[in-house]
Amino acid sequence: MERAALTRRGLLVGIGAAGGAGAMYAAMGALGLAPSEQDKEFTAPRAGDFSLRGKGAAKVVILGAGVAGLTAAYELGKAGYDCTLLEARQKTGGRSLTLRGGDRLAELNGPSQEVTFGAGVYFNAGPGRIAPWMVTLDYCRELGVPIETFVNNNAAAYVHTNGQTTRARTARADMYGYVAELLAKATHAGALDRTITKDDQERLLDFLRRFGDLGPKLEYEGSERRGFTKFPALDTGTPIDDPGTLHRILAAGTGRAITNDFGYEQATPMFQPVGGMDAIVAKLTEAVGQDRIKTGAKVTKITNLADGVEVVWDGGSIKADYCVATLPPHLLAKIPHNLGAQVTTVLKTPVPVAAGKIGLEYGRRWWELEDRIYGGVTETDLDITHIWYPSHGYHAERGVLVGYYNTERNAELYGALTPEDRRRRALTQGKKIHGDKYRQNLLSSVSVAWDRQEHIQGGWVRWPSFDSSFTFLQRPAGRVYFAGDWLTHLIAWQAGAMESARGAVTLLHQRVLQSP
Repeated sequence: MERAALTRRGLLVGIGAAGGAGAMYAAMGALGLAPSEQDKEFTAPRAGDFSLRGKGAAKVVILGAGVAGLTAAYELGKAGYDCTLLEARQKTGGRSLTLRGGDRLAELNGPSQEVTFGAGVYFNAGPGRIAPWMVTLDYCRELGVPIETFVNNNAAAYVHTNGQTTRARTARADMYGYVAELLAKATHAGALDRTITKDDQERLLDFLRRFGDLGPKLEYEGSERRGFTKFPALDTGTPIDDPGTLHRILAAGTGRAITNDFGYEQATPMFQPVGGMDAIVAKLTEAVGQDRIKTGAKVTKITNLADGVEVVWDGGSIKADYCVATLPPHLLAKIPHNLGAQVTTVLKTPVPVAAGKIGLEYGRRWWELEDRIYGGVTETDLDITHIWYPSHGYHAERGVLVGYYNTERNAELYGALTPEDRRRRALTQGKKIHGDKYRQNLLSSVSVAWDRQEHIQGGWVRWPSFDSSFTFLQRPAGRVYFAGDWLTHLIAWQAGAMESARGAVTLLHQRVLQSP
C-alpha cells in the first residue's frame, strides 16, 4: 500500500497534538515557518548585570507595556523568546509618563488637556528620580540612557509648616541645635552616667557641639548654618534673625519636612535621565521592537490551557506558551479568567493609592533668579505637599516646576477639580510660600490625576500587609506569571517594576529549560 504523503500542516498538527503549542511552535521555527527565537538582535552599548542563561524557544504574551512589561520582553528577547506585548493605552510606558508640548492628556470623566509647553521643557508626570543603588541605573547604563543629578535635598529650598515659611537650612539648623542642646545638657549633668562611660560622654558632647553648633555653655543661640539675608563676601554678611525659643521651633512642626529625604530610597545623590524619565521607556521600546507591541489592545479574557495560554483583547486573540501579566492588580482582577478564585481574591487585596502632579511652566525662572533655588524640593503641610524645582536647564529662559505632588486624600481632592481649578488652587497655595511672583509669568500648565487615568486608575497600590497574599502572586498561576512594582517592596519605583520582571522571567525561563 502506498504511504500517504505527509504535509507540513499534517506534521505540525500531529506535533501539536502530542507535544502542545510549545513543541509545535519550535517545529514551525525549524521549518522556517515561524521564528524559533526573538528575531531582533540586541546590541546594548554596555552589557547588563543580568541575563538569562541558555536559549529558550517559546512564545510569550505580555500584558502591559509599562516598565515591567518592557523589561520582561527585553530580557526574554535576549534569551531567544518570541514576545508579543498587549498595551491598552496608545503608547508604551504606563505611569512612566513624560509630557511635552504637543502631547494630549485624556482623563476618565474629565476634559482632555493639550500640553503647550515650549521647546526643550518637559514634565515628568510619573516617576521623577532614581536612587543610585537602584537597578534602574543599571538599565540606563546598559541601554545608553544618559543621566544627570536630581537635586533631592537643597538647603535653599523652603519648609512651610503651620503658616510659617523658612529655608530648609534654617529649619534643620534650629531643630538640630535645640535637640543637641537638650541632650548635651543631660549628658553634662550626668543624667547618662548609667548609660555611657565618662570617655563616651566626652565623645558624645564633642559630637553634639558640632552637630548642633553649640556655644561654650552647650546652648544653641543660633548659627551661621541658618543662612543670611546677605551672604558674606567683602564683609561678614547679614545673618537672618535669631531662631527664637525651642517652643517656637517645636510648634512649627518641621519634623516630617526636614527628615523626608532620610530614607534609604531618598538619600542624596539621586539621578534622572537627561531629557525626561521616559528616555528609559523609549530605549526599552526600541530594544524590544515596536513591531512586537500592540497598542490600543485592551485585554478582555485570559484562559489557561493545558498546552499554553489564550489571551483575548478587543481587537483579536493570541495563543502563546506562557503569559506575563503586568497590569495593575485591581484592573487585572476584573478581567475574566480561569486562574482560580484565590487569584482574583489576592489581586483585589492591594488598594489603589491616588496620586497627582501639576507642571507649571513659567517664562522666567524666578526661583533661580530671586530665590537662588537650583533644584530641590520645598516641603509643606499644605495640600500641595511638595514643590519640585527643575534639576536641569539652569539659567534657561523658561522652565517647568512641579506645583504639587500629593497623594491619597489630597490627590483625590485635586483630582476631583477641573484642570483649571487645580491650577488656581495650586497657585493660591504656592503663593503662601513664594509670594505674588508665583502667579506671574505663568505660560501654561498640565496636571495628572493618576486615579483618573484610563487603564491605570491609581498612582500605585498599598498592601494591607506583606503576608502570604503578597508572595502568592510571585508564583505563576498555571502558565500565567505576574510582575509589577506592586509585587516588590519598591512599590511606585521603576526599580520595583524591573526587579519584579527579572524575577518572573527567571522563573519562566527555568521552567522552559526544564521542560521535556
